[in-house]
Amino acid sequence: MTASLKASTLSLYKSHSPNRSPFSQKPSAGRRSLKVSALSVGDRIPASELAYFDSEGGKHTVNLAEICAGKKVVLFAVPGAFTPTCSLKHVPGFITNADAIKAKGVDTIACVSVNDPYVMDVWAKSVGSGNKVMMLADGGAVFTRALGVDMDKTNKGLGVRSRRYSMILEDGEVKVLNLEDGGGLTSSGAEEILAALGSPLSKESFLSSTPEINVDNVQPFWGGPSTPVSSAQEGQIDVGNVKPFW
Repeated sequence: MTASLKASTLSLYKSHSPNRSPFSQKPSAGRRSLKVSALSVGDRIPASELAYFDSEGGKHTVNLAEICAGKKVVLFAVPGAFTPTCSLKHVPGFITNADAIKAKGVDTIACVSVNDPYVMDVWAKSVGSGNKVMMLADGGAVFTRALGVDMDKTNKGLGVRSRRYSMILEDGEVKVLNLEDGGGLTSSGAEEILAALGSPLSKESFLSSTPEINVDNVQPFWGGPSTPVSSAQEGQIDVGNVKPFW
C-alpha cells in the first residue's frame, strides 16, 4: 500500500469514527434540517387532504387549502377523539359558540384530529357537532406533520398525535394562532377565538352553556367496555378540572 493510499484510508477512518460521526455533527451552513418548524402567523396553510363524513353518511376527502380559499376559517386541533378534555371542553366550546363565531364573518369552523374518519364520524355524532363544526380526520398525521405540530406519544401507546391549537385563517393565511405546548387546554379554546374576533366570552358563560353530551353510548378511547352514567352523575362532571389524558 502506498503512503498516499494509507493517508487517505486513515483520514476516511477518522472522519467516520464514533467521536466524529457525520450524523452527530452540527448541520453546516445551507444544510436543510429534517425537523419542520411549527406553523406561525403569516404562513399559509398547506394543501393537505383530510377526510370526513357528511350528514348522510357519505365519506369524502377535502383539500384544506381549497376550503380556505377566499374565506375566513377557524381551524382547531385536538390530540384525540373521545378523550376527556377534547370531548368535555374543547369541542363543545366551539359547538356552543359556533353561531357567535360565524356572526363575526367566519365561513367555516373545522376540527382536526389524528384519527381515522370512521372514529371521527362516531365522535361527531356523540358530541353533536352537526353542521356547526366539520370533524376532519388526519389519519396518517400528514397534515399535522406538515404544520410541524406533531408530538410522539408512542410511550403512552398513542402513537403520533397533534398538539392542541386554534387559528383564524383568511384566504389560507394564518392571521391568529393559539398553539399549546402539548395537549393541555389553556389558550386555544372558543373563548380565545371569540376574543380575537372581537367578542370576548367569560369562562363562566362558556361553562354554563356547554352542551349536554350523551355519554351512555360513548366508548372509551382505549376500546374497553363503557359504564352507563346516570343523568344525575352527568350533572356532577366538573369540566373545569378535567385533565389531559396524558
